Amino acid sequence: MRYLSTRGGVAPLAFKETVLSGLAEDGGLIVPELVPVLPEAEIGALRDLSYQELAFRVFRYFVDDIPREDLRRLINRAYATFTHPDITPVVKKGPVWILELFHGPTLAFKDLALQFLGHLFEYLLAERGERMNILGATSGDTGSAAIYGVRGKKNLAIFILHPHGRVSPVQALQMTTVTDPNVFNLAIEGTFDDCQAIVKRLFADLEFKRKYRLGAVNSINWARVMAQIVYYLWAYFRVAEAEGVERVRFSVPTGNFGDIFAGYLARRMLSGRIERLILATNENDILTRFVNRGDYSVREVVPTISPSMDIQVASNFERYLYYLWGEDPARVREAMERFGEEKRLEFSPEEIERVREDFLSASVTQEETLETIREFYRDTGYILDPHTAVGVRAALEFLEDYPVICLATAHPAKFPEAVSRALGFEPPVPEPLSDLTSKPRRVVLLPAEVEAVRRFISEHAL
Repeated sequence: MRYLSTRGGVAPLAFKETVLSGLAEDGGLIVPELVPVLPEAEIGALRDLSYQELAFRVFRYFVDDIPREDLRRLINRAYATFTHPDITPVVKKGPVWILELFHGPTLAFKDLALQFLGHLFEYLLAERGERMNILGATSGDTGSAAIYGVRGKKNLAIFILHPHGRVSPVQALQMTTVTDPNVFNLAIEGTFDDCQAIVKRLFADLEFKRKYRLGAVNSINWARVMAQIVYYLWAYFRVAEAEGVERVRFSVPTGNFGDIFAGYLARRMLSGRIERLILATNENDILTRFVNRGDYSVREVVPTISPSMDIQVASNFERYLYYLWGEDPARVREAMERFGEEKRLEFSPEEIERVREDFLSASVTQEETLETIREFYRDTGYILDPHTAVGVRAALEFLEDYPVICLATAHPAKFPEAVSRALGFEPPVPEPLSDLTSKPRRVVLLPAEVEAVRRFISEHAL
């Protein structure tokens, strides 16, 4: 398998080079040269595998330059940190299925990819005798998951930007209480979109990127997306068998389009057995407006009780455009250059019809989110975090004909204020969160300026 840029300006890459590159040097995102379609016999063979073995089989479609036993060992190490034997259990609650993605060390779905990626980085750097400085932006959960995946790893330092005061207190504590010397938390006086723009600008500065050996853990890194494909297949097999059906839907709360893009690839690999993906947004609804009206235009970021989705510029959207436009890198490059200037993209009615073959979409207000947490608990006794509640609320609009699997992207204890507003009490606190407030913290406050971040990295990089 070789890898290409969505903008067509780099030579094909091997998997290892793809992981270490993060963002392509032409500013595009890296995609596989083909998306494998699983043959019927293979689909049958995958149904009853353990999560780790399923991950190994899926990864082998995309990874051909790491020895099989080394790859299997990396996978087993990554998922040894999870507290549930199924890694991502699927439970039926009321009219929907809940895919629990919060049994990793930071209680969020990002652990599924970033525990693996941390071990993968360490493996590749040891093999090459090199060092790396990881640079990423987070709207909440990516930061802590990346930090926990990289802390203490050899030859790695990590610089994580988060919007100051715009992540939940628990998310902020999970990041800033990790005081390992290779971890740097940067609180940026701005929005997540500001953080993300700074990261992209620094990766686009090729001289700076090479000098300080920058690597990516955001979902711009292909390995993140690849790892997330696995739980779509895992959940599909279990729900399809339990319901006695061949086709299901998934409801995905998303702001950055990374998680749902993994679902889009899973849909292609399963030849449409995922009937459609329900794209659920909060008031920051640029993706819903795209699906429902063809309107992909940037507005002001609205702070909400589901802060990980408070995003207007979805960084993974470019990967979907590449496939929507027939894998035409020239068109993607031109469109993204225009978007950088005009902050909007336009689509023909025919293109939007094709989009609706892949996605349904709904935007959910904060009041609707709280109402969903409250009513779902009343009806099922199950506590939803506010992001998962956005996905459940959207799912309830599209229940006809197919079972719906809702991605539970975080443990509710990560958002006690929102849960308390809905239910009148805070959710039980699991052990990983119980002592955060008593731990020492380390964080640096910086303005939302590229040069300020550039200067800090140059002073602290390995």
